[in-house]
Amino acid sequence: MITNPSPPKHQPTFRRHSASGRVKLDELADHLGLSKSTVSRALNGYSDISESTRKRVEATARKMGYRPLSHAQAIRTGKVRAIAMVVNSGEPDRHNPFLQDFLAGACEAASAFDWTMTISTAKSEKDMLNVLGRLVEERKADGFILPRTEVEDARIEYLRASNVPFILYGRTGYGQTDPDSDTSWFDISGEAAICSAVTRLRAFGHSRIGFVGSDPKFNYSHLRREGYLEGLKAAEMPVDPELIREGARSRDEGATQARALLELDHPPTGIVFATDLAALGSYSVCAEFGLQIGQDVSILGYDGIPECQYVSPGLTTFSVDSKRAGERLAEMLIRQTRGEAPEGLRELGQAELVERKSDGPPRLTPEELAHKVTQLKNGNRGGDRP
Repeated sequence: MITNPSPPKHQPTFRRHSASGRVKLDELADHLGLSKSTVSRALNGYSDISESTRKRVEATARKMGYRPLSHAQAIRTGKVRAIAMVVNSGEPDRHNPFLQDFLAGACEAASAFDWTMTISTAKSEKDMLNVLGRLVEERKADGFILPRTEVEDARIEYLRASNVPFILYGRTGYGQTDPDSDTSWFDISGEAAICSAVTRLRAFGHSRIGFVGSDPKFNYSHLRREGYLEGLKAAEMPVDPELIREGARSRDEGATQARALLELDHPPTGIVFATDLAALGSYSVCAEFGLQIGQDVSILGYDGIPECQYVSPGLTTFSVDSKRAGERLAEMLIRQTRGEAPEGLRELGQAELVERKSDGPPRLTPEELAHKVTQLKNGNRGGDRP
């Protein structure tokens, strides 16, 4: 007769609880050869448990299918093992495809920690604080991801005053001396990308390069504008205030600002946009003026949204890995809720250049471009050159 050998003492046999079908904490602890207290503290991220032990406990818990009872855990630890983000559904670019990838990354990262990700929507900026307040009061989340930081951000002040952990997707306090002294954040260096866009156009031979920024209430708009100015400095080009436009977040706003630049007496032959959506708005204006993008005028964007590859010519842009951003923000926020200092949880990533056909050497000088635009505005469409 063949019998199964007994398992070693350090690896107890696992038997699923017959009544409920759930793996219980004492069964998990017995399987690991650890005390219930040690396993519980490891699962809840207490600092007195070593990193190796915590990882071993979490990996075994996932393998065995252990899930703590959320209500009991909340009572015991004060945590609901959930993070949250509130999306403003009233934003003009609320349908930006980056959001889907971003949320997928955040949800997957939270799930890897056996946490959940809660997504709520606010109808307006005013409603944003109401939604945040309700989630905090009802203890629906242990911490919050705050996307699109603003120069004056009421969300930060509210959560800070409520002593609720949060992490920023972006940086705060434009123009302040140490604005992030007590905050954690993850961001992409948009300023470095915009600087590279300017020097790229200069290397192609452009002598006048315009910039179309986003809404000045957002910190990223100021940072990308600084990148434009740094690019001019690196390219040894003068700053011309006429070539700097602000306030474009949508296609229509991008079209408005592109038109204003192209109708200047000395227009830019290259334009760098702070966002792809605004850059895509320039396509209709160039078509109206009979300008060939990539030849008569060069256009560059930032974000890397899918639409960039479907327009003609494809838009050269700096692509952001939104899924990774969501993953890193969720992971760093959970670590913060477990006691890590916010100021030690900061990371700055880089955008990746995606070269297409919307930029290149200028075919026209600024003077020739101005003459062509004037002719086309007056209804004379004969010939490509003045």
